[in-house]
Amino acid sequence: MKSGNAKPTIMDVARLAEVSMKTVSRVINKEPNVRDELRERVTQAATMLGYRPNFSARSLAGMRSFLIGYLFGDPGGDYTHRVQVSLLNRCREAGYHLLVEQIDAEADDVAERTLALVSQLRLDGVILTAPITDQRDVLRVLDGAGVPYVRIAPDIDSDRSPQVRIDDLGAARELTEHLIGLGHREIGFIKGDPWHAAGRLRFEGFRSGMQAHGLSVRDEWIEQGLFSYVSGVECARRMLQREHRPSAIMASNDDMAAGVIAVAHGFNIRVPEQLSVVGFDDAPIAQIVWPALTTVRQPIGRMADAAAEILLARVVGKSDPAWPKPMPRRELEYELMLRASTAAVAVAASA
Repeated sequence: MKSGNAKPTIMDVARLAEVSMKTVSRVINKEPNVRDELRERVTQAATMLGYRPNFSARSLAGMRSFLIGYLFGDPGGDYTHRVQVSLLNRCREAGYHLLVEQIDAEADDVAERTLALVSQLRLDGVILTAPITDQRDVLRVLDGAGVPYVRIAPDIDSDRSPQVRIDDLGAARELTEHLIGLGHREIGFIKGDPWHAAGRLRFEGFRSGMQAHGLSVRDEWIEQGLFSYVSGVECARRMLQREHRPSAIMASNDDMAAGVIAVAHGFNIRVPEQLSVVGFDDAPIAQIVWPALTTVRQPIGRMADAAAEILLARVVGKSDPAWPKPMPRRELEYELMLRASTAAVAVAASA
């Protein structure tokens, strides 16, 4: 063992584990095809010595930064948090660090800021969520720098890069048909942020479901939200203060649906007896509000895991200059969560 205050080195670990330094390096870098017995010996030796790998040395030796970037555009919220936690855990397991960076998709310097990130920090790969996932200047910079990236729920250029998504349109249509099956014919809709593909696809799914049953989509019951609770409150106030109101409201996410329920309570409109409300995502707020929210469960954590898995497989095999054709594409299953915020339409719903 090392004496005094000298830090243990990879050579010390190799000597104690009775393996080569190359084997220690492979274990530290979590490379495949290392026998479990050797991996265990190296891990135990490193623990006994208190050895911590030098991150900078690893980067220089392998010409990699061991940094994965997560670029997003929204200031926070449950969706961003769940993606970040899943990516953090997945990267840590693979021996990578996660760099989280918020980027304004509408900023004039979005290309310059992205270029600074990838050039100064030498990111090994990037994962993008909406609306950055469809920001063409960002994609152009990443392509030009040769940085591999995976997009979550993109809307444009589907063959440009690997992607992970759910069927937002199909899920929204199924949710709409749930309301129609309860007898609702007059249904309002609150759109999501127009910069997000999901906002457009969920409205298309709603409209498709209504048209399939010969029902009209009334303009006065369509409101433009921003995926936030506050925007849901504002949209619901306008919709529910009209002389004739819908018997059900579908919001493009759970935060806005929670805003609808809060406004309904304030107007003494009983949910679900007089107004059914549904959301999308199955965020924690869906089971905190009263009554609990009928919604679509989007597997956000598993989507992030899938994106990280695709990206890390590509980064580890970085000698291959291109993604395989066709581009990797994963569509995960969603689930309809039926709770207490929906009920059969009441005769007096719009009285």
